[in-house]
Amino acid sequence: MERRAALGQMSWPELSEATVTLLVPLGATEQHGPHLPLDTDTRIAQAVAERVAALDHQSLNGPVTTVLTAPALNYGASGEHEGFPGTISLGHDALELLLLEFGRSACRWADRLLFVNGHGGNAGTLATAVRRLRYEGRDAAWFPCAFPAADAHAGHTETSVLLHFSPSAVTVSAAQAGNTAPVEALLPAMRTGGVAAVSANGVLGDPTGASGDHGAQLLDALVASLGAALVDWRVGESGRLG
Repeated sequence: MERRAALGQMSWPELSEATVTLLVPLGATEQHGPHLPLDTDTRIAQAVAERVAALDHQSLNGPVTTVLTAPALNYGASGEHEGFPGTISLGHDALELLLLEFGRSACRWADRLLFVNGHGGNAGTLATAVRRLRYEGRDAAWFPCAFPAADAHAGHTETSVLLHFSPSAVTVSAAQAGNTAPVEALLPAMRTGGVAAVSANGVLGDPTGASGDHGAQLLDALVASLGAALVDWRVGESGRLG
């Protein structure tokens, strides 16, 4: 039987002679409105990482030939969502330490390490941690699961993506619009009161009318973008890939 490119399914001898790029899905456990699961960000990051790992990487830049997906990291910095039950946030300091120690350990045997980030609130901490890992001589990077023209949170974009690859997790009958104002206009209130201060249902956007077909287009484009970036492996000053 063909083995999937998943780290958790492998034994250590299979890795002893391998040159590896390790993809690490990083998400969050936080409210996503009344219609999406708490692990939405993790699901998206994992789906992207798994699909990229399944691509043909024969043309990877450098000696790396094996692309593996690590078990997902399910918690991040989600303090802005703590006004809603179910949210669990590590905070930025704990997340930075987690990423540093993860990277230091994984890079003892992995040639390259890429955090595939599904939660925008993790980005600043990721950049800090990855810059430190690179300063220490480790070939680490991060990549955001960002969709063009996306609404802010639990709206049309994320709902469409989940309807594509995880439709049973979406409670379509509970989907309802939240605050659809531009995020820039909401930031002052959010800085003091979090998302709950600007949206009673936790949604920033409008998930009604979301479709799996649209989600498939969004996910396919993101996978293609990360696949190309993985081949080139050009890391910016912030540690971001591509």
